[in-house]
Amino acid sequence: MGDSEYLKQSATLSNYDRPQVAILDFGSQYSHLIARRVRELHVYCELYSCQVDAKELGQHQITAVILSGGPSSVYDKDAPHVSKETWDLIQERNIPVLGICYGMQEIAHVFGGVVEPGTKHEYGKAMVHRTEGCNSVLFEGMPQEFQMWMSHGDKVKKMPDGFKFVAATENAEFVTIENAETKMWGLQFHPEVTHSPLGKNILENFCIKIAGAKPDWVMTDYANEFIEQVRAKVGPKGHVIGAVSGGVDSTVAAVLMTRAIGDRFHAVLVDNGCLRKDEAVNVLKRMREDCGVNLRCVDASDKFMSLLKGVTEPEQKRKIIGGHFIEVFQQEAHKIEAESGPCEYLLQGTLYPDVIESISYKGPSATIKTHHNVGGLPASMKLKLIEPLRELFKDEVRELGMALGIDEASVWRHPFPGPGLAIRILGEVTPDRVKILQEADAIVIEELFKSGHYRAIGQAFVVLLPVKSVGVMGDGRTYENVAAVRCVETTDYMTADFYHLPYEVMGTMSSRVINEVRGINRLCYDISSKPPATIEWE
Repeated sequence: MGDSEYLKQSATLSNYDRPQVAILDFGSQYSHLIARRVRELHVYCELYSCQVDAKELGQHQITAVILSGGPSSVYDKDAPHVSKETWDLIQERNIPVLGICYGMQEIAHVFGGVVEPGTKHEYGKAMVHRTEGCNSVLFEGMPQEFQMWMSHGDKVKKMPDGFKFVAATENAEFVTIENAETKMWGLQFHPEVTHSPLGKNILENFCIKIAGAKPDWVMTDYANEFIEQVRAKVGPKGHVIGAVSGGVDSTVAAVLMTRAIGDRFHAVLVDNGCLRKDEAVNVLKRMREDCGVNLRCVDASDKFMSLLKGVTEPEQKRKIIGGHFIEVFQQEAHKIEAESGPCEYLLQGTLYPDVIESISYKGPSATIKTHHNVGGLPASMKLKLIEPLRELFKDEVRELGMALGIDEASVWRHPFPGPGLAIRILGEVTPDRVKILQEADAIVIEELFKSGHYRAIGQAFVVLLPVKSVGVMGDGRTYENVAAVRCVETTDYMTADFYHLPYEVMGTMSSRVINEVRGINRLCYDISSKPPATIEWE
């Protein structure tokens, strides 16, 4: 097949003309949360590396700039800084700036202040006190004292020129600083995290009341704009192909494309033998009949199973499944072209967290796992990408799905990995082990629906472990597989906590799985959070 690099002649629809809040990322674990909180205000924003070129930033209509936190100290030799050219652009356009934690220290560092290590680090909840007579617009509508989340070691010792402090804590005097004349504000705390209950009020005051950003980022408008733009991009005769899995991302993307160009969008579902129970049949019915998508299914399960025989290492599983998926998809693309004519475009369901990972400061330090992405097609296909979801977080994709009229069950489906159950079967993947896991997983999901917990959970599934245990069933001794249930609470899938499922629901799941699924005699519940664990086990 040759190498797996692909030609990214991106046909991503441009948002250069859309006013936006620019978030400059200094490597904070919370940067994506800033973007999410701003989007929740229905204000459009994008995240950039703190070292973004001023020319790139200058091409956009920037209504405000937010400087994120970060793990560095501004006085360190290799600490990241905003370039002089970017600061010049900000000041020339009189763009309001809000610095958060490291971002505030960056403002102090650049404009004549002094930052030094704190004698006492602050991590966790802290009470912030507004200064007497404080009338800062940043705190409009807020009480004199409020709780915020701190996570810093350094602090501002001397304020930058022209600034005044408007809030403090017991440990730090300059917790909020402002220079209303130059439209610059700094916060030592993190308003973007859920542990800062009134943090959203501060972001709203800054983005809407101070910067004048319009809260007009709504999914109905987004859908209509995409449909118009993709029609212009593809033309009246162009064809688009894309892979669908039946998950919310591919469903929403496929429906959007179908609304835009009808049957000239060709969707392909590849059955790799590791799908959920009855998944291929259910997806075909739902996508064709309910959503009107031009979808074909390719059953390649036997080939996938033969390729996975004897393989136990998770990264190798991903690469085998991803590599053969490309082969199957390419073969099907040739068939579609023979029937309908050339396909120039590829629909891809990239989400904004994927974009953030690729452009954030320093980025991922190591490969945690290979992402199964149909974008990894051979260069010989020379397809131009259309990525309608690349600006959206998962909750915005769901909101878009509802705006498109997609049924609620499809919109609220939990994510399912591209390699499927292959990475939820620890150890070798065999048809028998897939069957065992399919049955157990179906029972767990059914019980979550019955008990009313499914919608409250971000992702739920069963993992089949490469471990056996002794059990007793009837009068006989058993020696069967151990399985684990994983349920997490999350909104962005970048962080997650285990879901506190009631014991009675766990008990019902355990009883049903052990009694109804031949091959499992013990069921465990995973109570780890992300980080340090990941959501998937492999």
